[in-house]
Amino acid sequence: MYSRDTAKKVKFHSNFDLYTSKTADWRDTLQLTFLDSDPDPSQMPPVCRKSTMEYFKHMKRLGEALFELLSEALGLQPDHLNSIGCSKGCSTVTHYYPPCPQPELTLGVRKHADAGILTVLLQNHMGGLQVLHDSQWFDVHPTRGGLVINVGDLLQVLSNNKFKSVKHRAISSHVGPRISVACFFSGHASLLDKPFGPIKKLISEANPPRYEEFLLKEYFAKFFASSLDTKPPIDYYKL
Repeated sequence: MYSRDTAKKVKFHSNFDLYTSKTADWRDTLQLTFLDSDPDPSQMPPVCRKSTMEYFKHMKRLGEALFELLSEALGLQPDHLNSIGCSKGCSTVTHYYPPCPQPELTLGVRKHADAGILTVLLQNHMGGLQVLHDSQWFDVHPTRGGLVINVGDLLQVLSNNKFKSVKHRAISSHVGPRISVACFFSGHASLLDKPFGPIKKLISEANPPRYEEFLLKEYFAKFFASSLDTKPPIDYYKL
């Protein structure tokens, strides 16, 4: 199942930016990408096929509920973000972080903000997730049965900076393994060729657009062509 083919929907790999980054992170990844259709069980590894299909079903429901709440928080109709396709496209990356003999020399995941719209993260009891606040790193201690919700850069664009994405990372450790499952909502594939920018209803003379419109396919091309910890694609479109 190992592949570095970006078009492959189900693959196993280590460091998507291995050949563009200065350093490698300490993790392996099972990646499932379904931006244009529901998952096909036959494409998934038999060992996790049933549980993954069940998880996708619940993530889809949760995503729709979260986007309703976020729409209301923006003063919009509850179905607004769902109606423009925010909850339609979904990809899941399952990260496996083995014990690291020299954790001071590497990270599980380098500092970054999520490039998509919204992320739902499930993690085991090992910990290691940190968020950046006021130039300091703070631990996000795992809660059994709890989920971490991350605002992505694209939701920051849609909300015209009302919602802010957060810089985060995962540190490596002598003990492990740490396992996390991140579900990325990045919009349906049909959105890739359409203009993307701040929601028009949120723009006014007092609140002008903070970003110019762009095509999502160009945005994601910039993301996958660069290292995770370099200039994020969102910065190219700031006004």
